[in-house]
Amino acid sequence: MAATPENPAAAAPRRKVSRHRGEGQWAAGHFTPLNGNEQFKKDDDGLNVRTRIETIYSKRGFDSIDPNDLRGRMRWWGLYTQRKPGIDGGKTAILEPEELDDKYFMLRVRIDGGRLSTQQLRVIGEISQEFARGTADLTDRQNVQYHWIRIEDVPEIWNRLEAVGLSTTEACGDTPRVILGSPVAGIAADEIIDGTPAVDEIHRRIIGNPDFSNLPRKFKSAISGSPLLDVAHEINDVAFVGVDHPEHGPGFDLWVGGGLSTNPKIGQRLGAWVPLDEVPDVYEGVISIFRDYGYRRLRTRARLKFLLADWGAEKFRQVLEDEYLERKLVDGPAPDQPVARWRDHVGVHRQKDGRFYVGFAPRVGRVDGTTLTKIAEVAEAHGSGRVRTTVEQKMVVLDVEQAQVDSLVEALEALDLTARPTPFRRGTMACTGIEYCKLAIVETKARGASLIDELERRMPEFDEPITININGCPNACARIQVADIGLKGQLVVDADGEQVEGFQVHLGGALGLEAGFGRKVRGLKVTSAELPDYVERVLKRFQAEREEGERFATWAARAGEESLS
Repeated sequence: MAATPENPAAAAPRRKVSRHRGEGQWAAGHFTPLNGNEQFKKDDDGLNVRTRIETIYSKRGFDSIDPNDLRGRMRWWGLYTQRKPGIDGGKTAILEPEELDDKYFMLRVRIDGGRLSTQQLRVIGEISQEFARGTADLTDRQNVQYHWIRIEDVPEIWNRLEAVGLSTTEACGDTPRVILGSPVAGIAADEIIDGTPAVDEIHRRIIGNPDFSNLPRKFKSAISGSPLLDVAHEINDVAFVGVDHPEHGPGFDLWVGGGLSTNPKIGQRLGAWVPLDEVPDVYEGVISIFRDYGYRRLRTRARLKFLLADWGAEKFRQVLEDEYLERKLVDGPAPDQPVARWRDHVGVHRQKDGRFYVGFAPRVGRVDGTTLTKIAEVAEAHGSGRVRTTVEQKMVVLDVEQAQVDSLVEALEALDLTARPTPFRRGTMACTGIEYCKLAIVETKARGASLIDELERRMPEFDEPITININGCPNACARIQVADIGLKGQLVVDADGEQVEGFQVHLGGALGLEAGFGRKVRGLKVTSAELPDYVERVLKRFQAEREEGERFATWAARAGEESLS
C-alpha cells in the first residue's frame, strides 16, 4: 500500500540510519585527528622541527631523527628523504617507507615569483657544488631542487641561503607552497598588471605563519598579469589572472580549485575582479576556507579541488565574501586567450624600458651547480643582475642592453643553454623520476633528454609548438594531463613478455587555449625503448592529417585511434 497523508505508516520499509562521520572539517566541529598525518600535525606544528634539526638531528645524525619528523614535519622546511639507490620501480608500492628511504635528502629552495638576483643564483650554485654532489634541478614550480643533502649540513645551507634572502620555509608539506609569478613581472612591454607587490605581501603575511601552517594538504598558488597566462593558473588551488575591467581598469580574475594528480580538475572562475591591493586579503580568505572547511578525513580527498567540486563556485564565493572578507567582491571579466602558443618566455624579447630579456632552455630542467654559477657570471658579464625561473623548467636573464644580446645568446649556447631551441628541446619536461623520488616507477630525466636528441635527429624540420611531459608515476608532477603528449610512468610488458619500464600515453591535453585533459586511447602504452619510435610516428601522422593551422591537441581530439597508436 502506498504512503498517503492519511496513512503514513504505509511508507517504504525503514532503512537503517548510520551516523555520518563527516569529512574532518574543522568548521563543522571535526577536530579529532582522522589519519596519521593529522595526528602528527596536531602533536606538533611542522614549523617547530627546525629547532630539532639544528640542535639534535644535525649533531647526532640521520638515525636520531624521529619518524614523524623524518617523513612528516621536515617537509615544512623543504626536506624529503630521497630514494635509496638500486630499488626498481616494481617495488615502489610494495616496500615500507623505511625500506625506500636513503639517508640523504632532497632539499627544495622556494623561489617565489621565480625571482633571483645573480648573487642568489651564485649561492644556490655554490651550495650545490659543496653539499649536493652538484645536483640542482629547475622544477615546473619555479623552485630549485637539490639531492644528496646530509642532515648534518642543513643548518649551514640554511645560513647561506638566508644570508642572501632565500629560504626553504614551507617549500613542501601541508602548507602554502611557493607563489608562482610571471618571470617577467614588472618588465614585460605587454603586461596587463604587475603582481609582484601582492606576491611579496602574501609571503610576508602567510609564509611561516602558524595560523596557516596546518592545512589539509598542499596549497598551490599563482599570480600573473601577463597576457601569455604564463603560470599555469588553471591547475593551482588559487590563482589571480591579469584582466582589464571595463570600469575599474587592470586587476585580477580569481580562480579556485585547480589541481592534477590522479583526480585532475581545471580551476573554476569565481567571476570576481580583484584589485592589486586587495589580492593578499582575498588570498588569505581562500586559504582560510581551505584550512577551516577542507577535508581532513581522507588524504585522497584533502585538496581544495574536492571541496570546490562539492560546493560549486557560487557557494565558494558566497562563503568567501560573507564569512571571511565580510564584503562583496566586484564582478569581472574572464581573461583573454593567451597571445602566443608558447608561454615560457624563451627567446629574445624587448622590455618596456627598451632593454631586452633572454629566455633559454636547459634539457628537461636538469642543470647543475657549476652551470648555475656560470649563468650568474654570464648574466653579470652582460650587464644583468637579475634572472628568473619559469613554470616550464626554463630560465630568463633580464635587463640586457641591445648591444649585449647576441653575445649573451652565444655565451649561453656555450653552456648548452639555448635561447633558440627546437620545439622538442623547448617543449619537453620531466619530473625527478626514479633516480631520486620514492614514488616513482620509471626513469624520466635521462629518458627525456635522450628523447629530445632522437627527435631532433629524426625530425629536424618539425617546427610546430609541441609539449611532451614525462612523469615517473601517476601523481602528475610534470603535468602529463595537460600536455600534447603526456607520458605516465608505469611497468609494461614488452614484445618478449618481459615487464619493463614504460608509459601510459595521454594525448591532446592543453592549458590556455581550450584547457582540458585530452584523451587516453584504450590500451595505449609504450615501453621506454619504443618511446622515440612512437612519438615520431604520431607526430608524422599529425603532420599528414592536420588541417591548416590546426594544433596538435585539436587534431588529437578528432583523430581515430589508429592514428594515435
